[in-house]
Amino acid sequence: MADVSEYEYDLLVIGAGSGGVRAARMAAATGAKVAIAEDRYLGGTCVNVGCVPKKLYSYAAHFHDSFDDAAGFGWQLPGPASFDWATLRDNKISEIKRLNGIYQRMLEGAGVTLFNARARLADAHTVTLSGEHGDISVTAQKIVLATGGWPWVPDFPGSEHALDSNQIFDLDTFPKRFLVLGGGYIAVEFSSIFNGLGSETHLIYRGELFLKGFDQQVREFTCAEMARKGVNLHFNTNIERIEPGQDGYNVHLTNGDVLEVDVVLAATGRKANIRDLGLEALGLSLDDTGKIPINERFETALPSVLALGDLITGPELTPVALAEAMQLVDIHFADTVPQPLDYSTIPTAVFCHPNIGTVGLSEEAAREKFTDIRVYSTDFRAMKHTLSGSQERTLMKLVVDDATDVVVGAHMVGDDAGEIIQGIAIAVRAGLTKQDFDRTVGIHPTGAEEFVTLRTLTRR
Repeated sequence: MADVSEYEYDLLVIGAGSGGVRAARMAAATGAKVAIAEDRYLGGTCVNVGCVPKKLYSYAAHFHDSFDDAAGFGWQLPGPASFDWATLRDNKISEIKRLNGIYQRMLEGAGVTLFNARARLADAHTVTLSGEHGDISVTAQKIVLATGGWPWVPDFPGSEHALDSNQIFDLDTFPKRFLVLGGGYIAVEFSSIFNGLGSETHLIYRGELFLKGFDQQVREFTCAEMARKGVNLHFNTNIERIEPGQDGYNVHLTNGDVLEVDVVLAATGRKANIRDLGLEALGLSLDDTGKIPINERFETALPSVLALGDLITGPELTPVALAEAMQLVDIHFADTVPQPLDYSTIPTAVFCHPNIGTVGLSEEAAREKFTDIRVYSTDFRAMKHTLSGSQERTLMKLVVDDATDVVVGAHMVGDDAGEIIQGIAIAVRAGLTKQDFDRTVGIHPTGAEEFVTLRTLTRR
């Protein structure tokens, strides 16, 4: 291996999102000389156009229900509540600017050099940086690709009128009629958000039911609850074309329906963000799934070029990119051999209304993997709603491998599902048994205690 001093940097990271910033900071902490290049915004998708603004908008949308629920507890609001989109949007912008500043200070504090420039691979150890002062070349012993994903919009007549998830947060005016195309996290979350904020909301999905890959019972339960809250769900159909109308857009569906809306969000997936990154010239290409192939050391076909996060196969989740960044640094800069990440027990949440939280295997995946399984589930009206009058229900579910009694999956749909499943995820990750759950004393009265009081077998 060439002497490190041959290169200007030990590590150059391309992309200052969650994974890239974590890799840069952790590598710098080992004494490595590190630089990072970013041509857009610090914090990447998550901070700027992903998890953070989405969660803030989700909080905003929940107040609609909270005001309605309060009456049953004796609260009388002075007249009907009204919502001001510009206040939410502009407060969100201020918060993201604050977070951008925190990321910059974290990098400076770690001694990482920040290039506000577009980066392109020139060879296995050289990157061309294009910024306001022209092009410069920088060399590094190792280069990390951390450019994440980018929204993808399918091509159909009028698709240019659809917005993607990067654009939806900063609308000039609030859409009274909102339509989202897609059936994944983003589509389901935004249909709940705009419905909660007061839009007449439509979700269009070509399949039979959204959230493919999630537990079937969770999908069906969420569908029923979202419909109860007023989201108009259109399954087994697609957009044929979008035409500008006198007042908004006319969206023609393949089933013959025509919907008049103000905004169309295409939440139809994300693809690896590799445009003009220079991969082809170096012989690097995407695999059949649209990801960059790597080995267990996060190395691409060029060992000096590494990749992580949404660019590689695995759950497209911020905490996954963070974990991969720490693994990568341990391997390449701390000379340790970390335990490989267990992708099978990574928890996740979908911030639709009500929220979904899940960890481990779905009931369907567990049936395929194990000879016999036991399923324990309950759905109930939460204690809060005995007075609020809301008909919203909560679902909780455990999936158990019968031979070992190990809990291999835990699922919830209901208030704060993400907060609750985070704790349950530790137990599932640790391989605890149903008996361990049963012997844990619950906290009363909470919804979460149901996870340790599920005694009645639902099905085998």
